Amino acid sequence: MGIKNTLLDFMREDAYKPMDLKELTSVFDIKSDEYRAFKKVLKAMEKEGLVVRNKSDKYTIPERVGLVAGKLQGHQRGFGFLIPEAEGEKDVFIPSSAMNGAMNGDRVLVHVTRDDKNGKKREGEVAEIVERANKTIIGVYENSRNFGFVVPEDTRLHQDIFVTKKDRNGANDGDVVIVEVTKWPEQRRSPEGVIKEVLGQKGDKGLDILTIIKKFGLPEEFPDKVLNFADRIEEEIDPKEYKRRTDFRDLKMVTIDGEDAKDLDDAVSIERLPNGNYKLGVHIADVTNYVKEGNPLDKEALKRGTSVYLIDRVIPMLPKKLSNGICSLNPKVDRLTLSCIMIIDKNGKVIEHEVHEGIIKTNERMTYTDVTKILRDKDEELIKKYDYLYDDFLAMEELANILNKKRMRRGAIDFDFEEAKITLNPLGKPIEIKPYPREIANRIIEEFMLACNETIAEYMYWTNLPFVYRVHENPDEEKLTKFREFIYNLGYTMKWSQDVHPRALQEVLEKVKGKKEEAVVSTLLLRSMMKARYSPESLGHFGLAARYYCHFTSPIRRYPDLQIHRIIKEQINGKIDGGRAKKLIGIVDYASKQSSETERVAQEAEREVDDLKKAEYMQDRIGEEFDGIVSSVTSFGMFVELPSTIEGLVHITALEDDYYVYDENHLALIGERTKNIYRLGDEVKVKCSKVDIANREIYFDLIKEEEEEKEEEALKEFQERLPQVKKEVKEALARVEEIEEKESELE
Repeated sequence: MGIKNTLLDFMREDAYKPMDLKELTSVFDIKSDEYRAFKKVLKAMEKEGLVVRNKSDKYTIPERVGLVAGKLQGHQRGFGFLIPEAEGEKDVFIPSSAMNGAMNGDRVLVHVTRDDKNGKKREGEVAEIVERANKTIIGVYENSRNFGFVVPEDTRLHQDIFVTKKDRNGANDGDVVIVEVTKWPEQRRSPEGVIKEVLGQKGDKGLDILTIIKKFGLPEEFPDKVLNFADRIEEEIDPKEYKRRTDFRDLKMVTIDGEDAKDLDDAVSIERLPNGNYKLGVHIADVTNYVKEGNPLDKEALKRGTSVYLIDRVIPMLPKKLSNGICSLNPKVDRLTLSCIMIIDKNGKVIEHEVHEGIIKTNERMTYTDVTKILRDKDEELIKKYDYLYDDFLAMEELANILNKKRMRRGAIDFDFEEAKITLNPLGKPIEIKPYPREIANRIIEEFMLACNETIAEYMYWTNLPFVYRVHENPDEEKLTKFREFIYNLGYTMKWSQDVHPRALQEVLEKVKGKKEEAVVSTLLLRSMMKARYSPESLGHFGLAARYYCHFTSPIRRYPDLQIHRIIKEQINGKIDGGRAKKLIGIVDYASKQSSETERVAQEAEREVDDLKKAEYMQDRIGEEFDGIVSSVTSFGMFVELPSTIEGLVHITALEDDYYVYDENHLALIGERTKNIYRLGDEVKVKCSKVDIANREIYFDLIKEEEEEKEEEALKEFQERLPQVKKEVKEALARVEEIEEKESELE
């Protein structure tokens, strides 16, 4: 346990009373030569918001003085929400008057002024800004006579940045710029800044995606030092490697990837054994042969953490010379690998395995499309072209089905979500958006990689060496309870015990498969899950129902895979002694944290680019009608997902036929008068009414079905005729009264 955690645990003790630096040094028996380092740790913890100092200069943890630490999520209207760092803590609403100069993304300490009571949510005020998130901001420069403003692209940053004439540095009106904040906002005072870079005029080709790259701080170019180092790497394999490695070049093997993939990490080989077992080889590019610990390539790869895929461009973790060249398992050339050879029985159990440093030469660079055509469509032309591999493909399909059945028996949760495949024209305009197919060939590679990742993780777990695991903890109990209530309202039940097993959730997904509520139940279940992350501890993978799991199969594009390759190679070569093992503890700890963070940033950037292009695509389709399914219901409306994966909002104000109330327990909108109900999973017809490109938002209007329209038309006609009908009724009554009067006179 690190010194920071030790100090925090000490301050969390019930008996702890706030202490100053002198008292803490005395308690921990800090010697004079340790004093400076100890003081530095406390200062760092204060800067990080882990501890606070009271008026008497005594240290304590924020929660002891009624403060909550977390990240601020701003809103374009000026208010915000604190997303607490501590698990289980509820969000805190921050009115615009209580933001105290804090901006979206800042790490802050918030003083809670009102707790959850009588249906009113927690409210608070920003007490301290621990760390600023937006040292630079991207926006559009607006020029005026004596000064200018930068209007942030991110609408959650609701304040414009004031720029003096001397600090505009050549920016013209309408330019997209990067501005560095020099003065932070205070009460009634805008932030101030200096323009650092002009990216181009709004609307320039490719500028939209470049803006997102800059916004997330993604690296565009490799430093010269890294590129020069990569250039010095020999294209030819060192002859010494041939002598010391296992030679797999006579083994039939292929890579199977998407058509446009250039960084080929993995090749597979298969053999049916006489006893009915399968011998599966998963051969992964040996990137660590070139990216040694601490060299310029390694430092840059660790900084980047992952390759980022933004529709028509890739921001790679490694320079192209490696990612598309010497490390990529291109066809019919010798390549170095770390190969995992598994013997798998007819039940899908890995009964033996070996890990080798190998040399391979793949026979073909196959695509998912062609392998699917061979296996699913029995395409005669392709079967003939690859006749010498045809039986291998059949064996791969058999084994993939066996492995999948084994995983399903074990209780793995298979979310069958459709990813969007977005096609852009040469000008960067989206011309087609459709679900990305997940066919048999994709599933073969998926199953083989999962089996390999599990095998490696279990093998390394028992060596007791420091390692980077891929972990997925048990779901959030509160969210899971809500999920259980929701599916109960739909007529489904699930097995419930102290520790929920993934199988119970898998059974729910199986029950809804093929039904209209399938997408909704899957989405809701996913939302109740924890996020998978990297960790130096093997905590298991809930979603896969796996006790041991790691990422081993993509070292060209993921740093954790690269790091564990290094450890595995050192282990199989007997190079890890006590000193090295101790050093690896710090290395895997940092790699886990850094990789989890860079993965999160990459996912956010990828999602934002997808959302931007989806909004652009729909802008040309305003007024068009679509069939969709209600994918989410909120107090302000409902989201509708189209078959193309595009999602838009039907705002509650667009439901004009009634006043709708949000029913949180049933995740539904209910009309007060008509009792109309819109639930998750309902099929609806919508028309695209508006698109907000800046906020990546798409708006729909509901189109009423014909019968409802007829009813409405009839009602409208009746209401129009009502005054005339009333008049006729009154005239008839008057005549009746007249007749009655005459009759009484006659009597």
